[in-house]
Amino acid sequence: MELNQLQKELDQLQKEKEKLLKKLSNPEFLSDKQAFEEASRQLKKVELAMNNLKEIIKIEKKIKEAQEILAEATDDELLALAKEELEKNQILKDKFLEKQEKENHQNGEADNNIKGILMEIRAGTGGEEAALFAQDLFTMYCRYAHSQNWPLRIIDMSQTALGGLREGIIEIEGGESYEKLKQEAGVHRVQRIPATEKSGRVHTSTATVAILPQIKNIEIEIKPEEIEETFFRASGPGGQNVNKVETAVRLLHKPTGLIIACQSERHQKQNREKALEILKNKLFNAKTQEITGKTEKERRSQIGSAERSEKIRTYNFPQDRITDHRLKKSWHNIEEILKGDGLNNIIEDFKKEYHQR
Repeated sequence: MELNQLQKELDQLQKEKEKLLKKLSNPEFLSDKQAFEEASRQLKKVELAMNNLKEIIKIEKKIKEAQEILAEATDDELLALAKEELEKNQILKDKFLEKQEKENHQNGEADNNIKGILMEIRAGTGGEEAALFAQDLFTMYCRYAHSQNWPLRIIDMSQTALGGLREGIIEIEGGESYEKLKQEAGVHRVQRIPATEKSGRVHTSTATVAILPQIKNIEIEIKPEEIEETFFRASGPGGQNVNKVETAVRLLHKPTGLIIACQSERHQKQNREKALEILKNKLFNAKTQEITGKTEKERRSQIGSAERSEKIRTYNFPQDRITDHRLKKSWHNIEEILKGDGLNNIIEDFKKEYHQR
């Protein structure tokens, strides 16, 4: 493509960017949450396209300069330099276009197919301390989702008397959530002195995290006779209606034995619809994994058996260090990371490792 055409495209994108920025700065537009999120996504795409165009324009200019020298110069040394410059930038151009094609494919998959994730966090080995650690992870991921402006919903939650988490299921919206959080799946191990420990001994406990992508517009037929429904009172905040009426729903899918509970909504019908949607996603994921030869092994590979030896990451409080055993890398300041603020550093390091591979 000629430089003039590339520059025209860049100018057009600049106008589109200015239009989106003006729209996003309008206070009235902020009240329409869905429109605001869509405009934000569009702005991100436009900025990415602009950066790519600027890069390719820079390379094309160097190629054009080298071609002009080759066409006009008579000095052998200058011709050799121009030839070397031309070859170098042709290689850069090919690599850049290949990388751009891969990114477009990945972004297209995230935008078009995945609308978010279902994150399941469960206490593993270690009794009450494992439940308290599971609660810490639950809070960390919720705070991180809020920092990314991803809408989230607590689907189901079961806590211990001391405030630990037996099991928590969160739905996080946003196509990027899967790409950013998929590596969090697995057994997380903690080494610290529990608040209930009188002798000051360091205990080792675990919690498991499973990540399931939520797919848009799933076409899976579930017959009414395949579902067994039970209703119960929701636990936790939500007001009189939620806590005193049986609004929570539990679905048992008889053919697979899958059980889905939902208590995030105020009304029984809404909880049933949400539970059914989650069931369809789980069946879709199971079917996809079966086609690729993974089936339930995929989920088991994420959460293992929650034994201490199957860890993907260790949170060592006495040494204020988090170590990921897949990257073989450590980070400090555990408290900041568990608040959700420092988690992005780990996620970015995984992203870099992915691109290097």
